[in-house]
Amino acid sequence: MPQATASDGTRIAYQVRGEGQPVVLLAGQSNNHTWWDPIRADFAATYRTITLDWRGTGDSGKPDEVYTTAGFADDVVAVLDDLGLDRAHIYGTSMGGRVAQWLAINHPERVGALILGCTSPGAAHGHERSQAIRRALADPAKTDRVLLELMYTPDWLARNPGPYHVLGDASMPAYAKGRHLVASNRHDAWDGLPGITAPTLVLHGGDDIFSPAANAQLLAERIPGARVEVIAGARHAYFHEFRSVASPAALAFLGAQDRA
Repeated sequence: MPQATASDGTRIAYQVRGEGQPVVLLAGQSNNHTWWDPIRADFAATYRTITLDWRGTGDSGKPDEVYTTAGFADDVVAVLDDLGLDRAHIYGTSMGGRVAQWLAINHPERVGALILGCTSPGAAHGHERSQAIRRALADPAKTDRVLLELMYTPDWLARNPGPYHVLGDASMPAYAKGRHLVASNRHDAWDGLPGITAPTLVLHGGDDIFSPAANAQLLAERIPGARVEVIAGARHAYFHEFRSVASPAALAFLGAQDRA
């Protein structure tokens, strides 16, 4: 598996599938590239898809040091550099959407089109999940079930017994999970959002309470020219359960930018 070298020497594993214009797909907190496995083919049929294992996950290095969403964005740039790519479309979901914000803010020349999925500008200005959800997630005996119910509708879960790809990288060291949580919780891109110049689409599930759906309009109002599409009935993993709506919406947006 190819690996890029980050500015601090950490090795960042990445994966490439498909041909065409490059699209980087960024996973959620404490997850590796397999987050995208159920729907990656939707994009790889048209685009050269690039995923990576966040530091602390998968086959990437796992330094026990402070992680930040801006630092994760720098790791993505290291992957682009290793591939010899000056520019790529970026589609980030959940924490990956937070990282995508920093890519567009700090590295605007590297970002073509930007898609922000089920994400927020950060706790300081965004809409946060309830304390009841935080308490439920803090119980190790219930974490996976609570996460699944936040990700998917009951009907979908009843019809799809797994395996699931959004419950985190089971091989992560405990310290790395903690570092990811702190990085995501400390994210605050509010001041930089108005400076984003990339064409932007904001996607969100209308019934998402993990990253409340109100964040979608907040981001769209903060980023110049951004469009927002809220998928009715979808929860946090809208991109998977509602792929018949979400993937075409994302592909239509990317295609329009390629033709512009």
